[in-house]
Amino acid sequence: MLQVPFIRENRELTVAGLQKKYFKAAAETVDQVLSLDDARRRIQLDLDNTLAAANELSKQIGNLMREGKKAEAEVSKAETAALKERSKALGEELSKVENELFEVLVLLPNVPHTSVPEGRTPDDNLTIFEHGSLPELPENALAHWDIIKNLDIIDFELGNKITGAGFPVYKGKGARMQRALINFFLDEAIAAGYYEIQPPILINRNSGYGTGQLPDKDGQMYHATEDDLFLIPTAEVPITNMYRDVILTDDQLPVRNAGHTPCFRREAGSWGAHVRGLNRLHQFDKIEIVQIRKPEESYIALEEMVEHVKSLLEKLELPYRILHLCGGDISFASALTYDFEVYSGAQKRWLECSSVSNFETFQSNRLKLRYKVGGKTQLLHTLNGSALALPRILAAILENNQTPDGRVQVPAVLVPYCGFEVI
Repeated sequence: MLQVPFIRENRELTVAGLQKKYFKAAAETVDQVLSLDDARRRIQLDLDNTLAAANELSKQIGNLMREGKKAEAEVSKAETAALKERSKALGEELSKVENELFEVLVLLPNVPHTSVPEGRTPDDNLTIFEHGSLPELPENALAHWDIIKNLDIIDFELGNKITGAGFPVYKGKGARMQRALINFFLDEAIAAGYYEIQPPILINRNSGYGTGQLPDKDGQMYHATEDDLFLIPTAEVPITNMYRDVILTDDQLPVRNAGHTPCFRREAGSWGAHVRGLNRLHQFDKIEIVQIRKPEESYIALEEMVEHVKSLLEKLELPYRILHLCGGDISFASALTYDFEVYSGAQKRWLECSSVSNFETFQSNRLKLRYKVGGKTQLLHTLNGSALALPRILAAILENNQTPDGRVQVPAVLVPYCGFEVI
């Protein structure tokens, strides 16, 4: 959530940033925030003055009674009662204005970093890095959904029977490949200095607000209505919310956590090959890396996280590219995001497999996540990245490593984890 003092001191920058994200009525909404904050400050000042006057009169009443000035004391009591009634009304008015201000603030996305390019759609994202040669596949090369069917390692129809579309069943070597990827990614994260966390996969409403999924993504997450709990869209949410309402000390920083969870996304995909097979699922596994850093360190940490994801893809021998997301494609809470895409040889297209983002103070302001600086508290910066999401990685491995006789060569780095070289 944006901080009101920041908006007040940087109105034009805030408006321009919101417009870069194509937030409707940016200037009007910013002015609404400032107007509500003006009202809040006026009411707060009036309330403070009223309470001070009531306290002063209360002191005088005791003196008047001791001096035998009962009539004057009764007048002061009446004035005190009136002031208390006024303070009660002002308190109610203040609470109403504060709630109105909060309801507007939580609708505002984060202001993008100055380096974020202009643009409305994914077509406007900038490719800033590319690694590896595109695979040369045999003439009879198959898309991963056909490879999966031939090798009988993932069953989409069975998943549809049990749950619905987008919930595949992994079988045999398909299940073992999943486990191999999870363990490989976790081991790499731990070797890079991350602390492993296994969080709950259900969150409460406060956690959804804390990291910015609510109210922005309300209706897009699976919701257990009776208990008002949500299935997580990513491990970022519970891992970051571990630090809600926490003041960290220097010896606790930086925070570098990693966790594996299943992830759940309600959003329905359109029809076509770009959402077929493993390209888009409602349930999938992902390893998430999360950092909490001092503001002056956060963009160094972001580059560190980018290098970590690069190392994973290079060890898997997958061609990939990095995109700098434009204002219209960056997420609600992010200040700056780099997307990673792997090349899918048989589909002849790039598939997003990771996003690495810096949220600056947007989440920490919602979370009240701070650290002490010279006796005062200051908001920290939060960052997260996929390291990595499994479905499209597996799709690229199956397609890029297929042989003319219909088998799939397992990347060498995964062989110790899965126990076989070929599917």
